[in-house]
Amino acid sequence: MDSLFSLFQGFSIASSGLNILYCLLGVTVGMLVGVLPGLGPVTATALLLPITYKLDSIPAIIMLSGIYYGSMYGGTITSVLINVPGEGASVVTCFDGHEMAKQGRAGTALGVAGIGSFIGGTISIIGLTLIGPPLASFALKFGPPEFFAIMFFGLVLVVGLMGKSLIRGLIAAVFGLTLSMIGMDPVSGVVRFTFGQPHLMDGLDFVTIAMGLFGISDILLGYEEAHKKNTITKLGKLLPEKHEIPNTLKAIGRGTGLGFITGLIPGANSVIPTVLSYAIEKKLAKDPTRFGKGAVEGVAGPETANNAYCGAALIPLFTLGIPTSPAIAVLFGAFVMHGLTPGPMLFQQNPDLVWAVIASMFIGNLILLIFNLPLVGMWGKVALIPPKIMYPAIAVISALGAYAVSGSVWHVTVMTIFGVIGYFLKKLDIPMAPIVLTFVLGKLLENSLLQSLIYFKGNMLGFFKRPISGTVLAISIILLIGSILSVVMDKRKVLAEDIEA
Repeated sequence: MDSLFSLFQGFSIASSGLNILYCLLGVTVGMLVGVLPGLGPVTATALLLPITYKLDSIPAIIMLSGIYYGSMYGGTITSVLINVPGEGASVVTCFDGHEMAKQGRAGTALGVAGIGSFIGGTISIIGLTLIGPPLASFALKFGPPEFFAIMFFGLVLVVGLMGKSLIRGLIAAVFGLTLSMIGMDPVSGVVRFTFGQPHLMDGLDFVTIAMGLFGISDILLGYEEAHKKNTITKLGKLLPEKHEIPNTLKAIGRGTGLGFITGLIPGANSVIPTVLSYAIEKKLAKDPTRFGKGAVEGVAGPETANNAYCGAALIPLFTLGIPTSPAIAVLFGAFVMHGLTPGPMLFQQNPDLVWAVIASMFIGNLILLIFNLPLVGMWGKVALIPPKIMYPAIAVISALGAYAVSGSVWHVTVMTIFGVIGYFLKKLDIPMAPIVLTFVLGKLLENSLLQSLIYFKGNMLGFFKRPISGTVLAISIILLIGSILSVVMDKRKVLAEDIEA
């Protein structure tokens, strides 16, 4: 009952004229960026983070959250109409969504995706409302050892789940941790890795790094990989055929549960539930051969899982202060930028903000449902903007955003440098996600480790003498060893097959 009362108070704040405007602006910009091929929620949130500097914390977080889940919706449109996923989670939608479009059923593909996204997103927000407060209350019992163990667990899962190679994931994670150590040591005050550059005394700015690694690198790759796609101009009706409705509803139900559970796992990303959902729907189908040829369930399930994941992924952020994905890491940076600390105290110290943001997500999902049904034709035209016009405009906006961080060309230079670094890392197939996550968590991880070691008088075994931290660290070590052994065994298997051949 307390949660429902708090939610009603949140609605009273979120439904004020100014906050409604920022919610509408956020989901509109999110849809717009999501529709642009190659740009997803991470890029959208990172590029537009600087414009919230001078806003109050509540409208700023409401707008950035709207950009985050709005871009998830937008990526579907390009997948269906031009067979180009707007972001990673929409890749699976191309399999059947574009096939439906070629059959004159683009409207149906976008319709079931919009309805499924609305249902999955709304139910996940209800889960956030019900689970968030009790989980935050439980987390209040945590001390520095427990927070270190949980963050370490998250980092282990990030390395294990992000990217195709454990080695590349480790390289990315170490790179991110190294970047987080630049500047002044939090305990001794010793200056590290500044190379005499005064701009680095306070460390690197998260906003400019994120804009470079995701935004500028995507622009460079976009220019390189730009090519023409077959476009669809006929949408057709929005709702599926009568005989398709039962299977569609079942796919939406399964996608909701799968996406919500995946969102709670640190290190998982929105691609995982979409791939799993597609695999499950194909396995449960009476005629699996329909998949890849325009099966409605192949669109409804993954798209629902995608948006159910979005709401659930905010639960670890709001309750434990752990960003579970790159996009959530950018939101984490936005909280810190506005003087807020995500974690168990957030519900107690900033209840108005938390419940206003949660309430705004209900409102934003309703707005997006409207955008995705009657207005879907308008968004489809945005997907056809030529890259030679789109990418220079994004580059200019990015440069202005980086300059707005402190009114210094230094941040524009840093953004450009990390844009080039991100371009080459992507060419080498080194994942960006571990870099962002470890950079964001690096200082927090270091602080909790140092505080714990001071408490334990330097004895590392102290972590294992506390039930929660000891259990979580043991699980983390087992997972890490298991991942390493799995990689070694796979390489041996491949080597043995090569020898036999």
